[in-house]
Amino acid sequence: MPTDPRHTSSTTSPAHDRVVVTGVAHERAAGSADAEPSGMAHVRARAGGPLTLAAGEAAPAGMARLGRGDGTGLALPVWPDGATPSLLEEYQVAPVAVERSGETRRVLAAALRCCWTDLASDPWPGTPARVDDVLSAYRALIGRGDDLMRNWAVGALRRLHDSAWLEVADGLVRLGPRCASWPVASHAQLRELMRRLPTGEEVPGGLEVLPVAESLDDAEAGAAVTIPEEVDEDLLGPFDERRRAEVVAAFMAVEHAAEPVHEARFPALRDPVLRRTLAEMLERRGRVLIHDRDAWISGYAPETLTGTGTGTGAGSGSALGESERAVLVLVLIHSVAIPRADGLLPADSWLSPFPAQVDELRRHTRLPIGELDAALRTLRHAGLVTQVKAGEEAGGYVPGPQFHRLTPQARRHLQEELILAAGPHTPLAAAVRANRR
Repeated sequence: MPTDPRHTSSTTSPAHDRVVVTGVAHERAAGSADAEPSGMAHVRARAGGPLTLAAGEAAPAGMARLGRGDGTGLALPVWPDGATPSLLEEYQVAPVAVERSGETRRVLAAALRCCWTDLASDPWPGTPARVDDVLSAYRALIGRGDDLMRNWAVGALRRLHDSAWLEVADGLVRLGPRCASWPVASHAQLRELMRRLPTGEEVPGGLEVLPVAESLDDAEAGAAVTIPEEVDEDLLGPFDERRRAEVVAAFMAVEHAAEPVHEARFPALRDPVLRRTLAEMLERRGRVLIHDRDAWISGYAPETLTGTGTGTGAGSGSALGESERAVLVLVLIHSVAIPRADGLLPADSWLSPFPAQVDELRRHTRLPIGELDAALRTLRHAGLVTQVKAGEEAGGYVPGPQFHRLTPQARRHLQEELILAAGPHTPLAAAVRANRR
């Protein structure tokens, strides 16, 4: 299949990997991405999604530029050798779970069916489609139209909007910038899938629960995707094909696995030379390798950690709101701090088998129930909390897989923040404040 002329290279940005972080938001005006190191730009893109670029502004190093007709654009990270997180399937490594992943995939397929009207072109940017049409296509796809399935579909639309796979506003759906990351080689398979999907009939509205965003333009004339060439080629070039593939596989594993990956499964994690190259690739993206016995994972570099809030990532990314931070602290107090004080958890552990029950969270917060539920949903989607069973009937929450990615510095900082939150008037809290002066 000939390559679309909008692409300057066959290397494209792969599947979405959003990480929501806490701390102080790093506010920057559009158009100033070139004023910061490219590593920090990658940190912001990982934490908060595609970066906004001013008219004529180039994408940071290692990022694709998704240009719009008015000259503005978005920057999206590009991974080496056109790899995508789907590479994890070959190594039987589990990625971070997506809530109701089946519905989410099917809703994305329905949106693609409605928005990708010209199959001779690339999927992105596509054309806007009504939300009702997308839900109708989803109903035709699954063969059901009951209220429960509709609610799941609306929830999936919200998740896809939040993760930049779709843009939803004013009753319209448009393909998000993440859809431009599909490799050109996959477009033929996507076209065949679209031809096999059924079309739906119009369904009623009632979509006020969907996210509200800025209005979407009706035209994308002049849209273009510019892909950087030879990403990390200076690091990967000296290796033969086998070792190069080993480094790329280890890179995708430590960046996208839900749990630390054992070094026995990835030669690049065992070989010091290959591991040093992997560390340099991560450094360019504001990331570092984290070692725990014989397992490895990546996390934000210490210099990207800013602010005084409870931090599990980079302060330069998108910050959680006040409600989300408050609920996260409650979960940590009840699932980590209290069991640790009782001697049930080791001092450095941030993973817990003791869920914070929903009733406890409701009892110890002044947030309305709806706001509490919304905060928990945001934290679940960010991988900061995980919902588990806390008994025969009651559900509970424990720290999520993102806590695997804490560096030693972040662990110490989070420990201090938890002390200040749980016992602000204790001698230990006074010692923490004194050390920070």
